[in-house]
Amino acid sequence: MTWWAVDVRADAAERDAVAEWLVRRTGQAVEEHPDGRLIGYTTDESSSHQVGRELQTTFVSIALGPSQAVDPVDWRTAWRAGLGPRTIGRLTILPTWCDRPAEAGVLVRIDPETAFGTGEHGSTRGALLLLDRHLLAGATVLDLGAGSGILAIAAAALGARRAVGIENDGEAVPVAVRNAEQNGVSGAVSFLEGDAGLLAPLLGPADLILSNILRDANTALLPAIHQALAPEGLAIFSGMEVSEAPLFRASLDQAGYQLVDEVEDTGWWSVAARPR
Repeated sequence: MTWWAVDVRADAAERDAVAEWLVRRTGQAVEEHPDGRLIGYTTDESSSHQVGRELQTTFVSIALGPSQAVDPVDWRTAWRAGLGPRTIGRLTILPTWCDRPAEAGVLVRIDPETAFGTGEHGSTRGALLLLDRHLLAGATVLDLGAGSGILAIAAAALGARRAVGIENDGEAVPVAVRNAEQNGVSGAVSFLEGDAGLLAPLLGPADLILSNILRDANTALLPAIHQALAPEGLAIFSGMEVSEAPLFRASLDQAGYQLVDEVEDTGWWSVAARPR
């Protein structure tokens, strides 16, 4: 089958809304290019022109490039093209479909499938770097919002005695389990589906807790993490933009935490802190 590309240029303020509209309207993935262009796909030329007309009616700021026929794209695997080995501290994060580099560090193989966490996102890299800096051999670890399992698996690879990941997305848990199996750490890593705020205090005390979510969720979890940490335990928070750092620093201070370390990566901010 030949696909037809719909080339859209939208203002930054409307780009996310246009991309969401295209996905809903066409049922296909949307390419986002660094120059701000969005490429949607339809099954035939007539549909591409119809989608273009509807876009111009819905969004006044857009401009359309010419529709053109393109080769079919298998989006189940096409997203892999930009991913490769990543070195983060002592860790080498390697997609499962890539060959092992000649000089690999502590190797973690990851296939995120439908879950978040590949090492390509600044928030994940920041959490991994802080984990590498501060994890002590033999530690017990909790990973809140485990996603692909990358952080819990990396903790085990770096020497944690036990790591438990908690994830509220039931579809992500089997992905994390498979990733743990292919890294040979199933004996040290397990994953649970549920509410991190409820489960973390029950699973503690933990020497180190990872929370790579969002600022609001991290803030809400501060009391539960405090309860779940062992004496002298450390928490690593990620998933926050650099602009959110002052707000979360204030939340840490109000909740009785002391900042220990922090990392910035491509606009994302990660921080390590422990209760005072």
